[in-house]
Amino acid sequence: MAAGETQLTDLPAQVVPGQVVPGQVVPGQGADPDAVAPRAGTRPAGGGGALLSLPGGRLVYEVTGDGPAVVLVHGFGLDMRMWDPQAEHLAARFRVIRYDCRGFGASGPLDPAVPYTHAGDLVALLDHLGIDRAVLAGLSFGGRVVLQTALTAPARVAGLVLLDAVLDGVPWDPPSADALDELARQVQTGGVPAGRAAWLAHPLFAAARQRPELAGRLAAMVAGYPGQHWLGQDPQRQVRPQPFDALEDVATPTLVAVGDRDVPGFREMSAVLARRIPGAEYRVVAGAGHMANMEQPAAVNDLLTRFLARLPVPATEEPAGQAAATGPAEGPTGPGDVADEPASHRTAEPIPYRTEEVG
Repeated sequence: MAAGETQLTDLPAQVVPGQVVPGQVVPGQGADPDAVAPRAGTRPAGGGGALLSLPGGRLVYEVTGDGPAVVLVHGFGLDMRMWDPQAEHLAARFRVIRYDCRGFGASGPLDPAVPYTHAGDLVALLDHLGIDRAVLAGLSFGGRVVLQTALTAPARVAGLVLLDAVLDGVPWDPPSADALDELARQVQTGGVPAGRAAWLAHPLFAAARQRPELAGRLAAMVAGYPGQHWLGQDPQRQVRPQPFDALEDVATPTLVAVGDRDVPGFREMSAVLARRIPGAEYRVVAGAGHMANMEQPAAVNDLLTRFLARLPVPATEEPAGQAAATGPAEGPTGPGDVADEPASHRTAEPIPYRTEEVG
């Protein structure tokens, strides 16, 4: 498999449709419960959530706070709990919506016979909650979801945040691509449980694995992943246009951010997004790997707060806590520090990330 050919939502490409692998659901032959359902006791943040039923699936979601709407979309194999550090912080000023995507976490297994798109699901959730427009933020796979939504339903998107986002069409770096191949082999021989272990061992999580508390939180989320995408049981329809072919058409304020310790392929994906999305802001989070929001939560919270404060708001809403102007930051010396920004990207205060040239 060439680097970049496999999509996170389609892992693994080597599992041939119709081929029975350990744990795969075969009509009339029953199912391995551990292969297509979360492990007992795995729950979303807060131990529960509201439920939106959709044809062929469901979305478990949680809403906190009041104000302009901000939707947080999780990474592949994970769930809404990854946003714990941001949800509480943002809820002081915003209406924060987070959810487990169809086929993930507490939203549980999906019906392989019913086509859908994640972008369509997100718009359905906005409709269900009576939200006309929202800022959409996604990490990795979640970045793909919110970018697709911005392209297919632009009138519903007030702003876009792409954190360590996957961009299909940009090659994966060889070690990361090789690890996807290994994941496919593990699923073929050991089913979904082996796939979960291989996913946690992927280079994407290398920086987070160095911190036991973060590694434990990631493992708890991956334990709740049903694994149907790995078994060829995902009936997701292809979204048109493909984001890679339409980045210049993104017409909403956009923030692109990536951890400086993320894998090379994803750093390049973020650079491409920043180059090609008109007017996009580009930030590099110091000391963060792929899971930037979990590894450097204070820096990402500040980054989000400042971006959201600069967006147009309804006349009845005033951004809270506007900062007094100060000089630009000194050069970075460690996690959370920031280099000087170009004049076009400067904000009122020093910020815990830096801007890099991508042209």
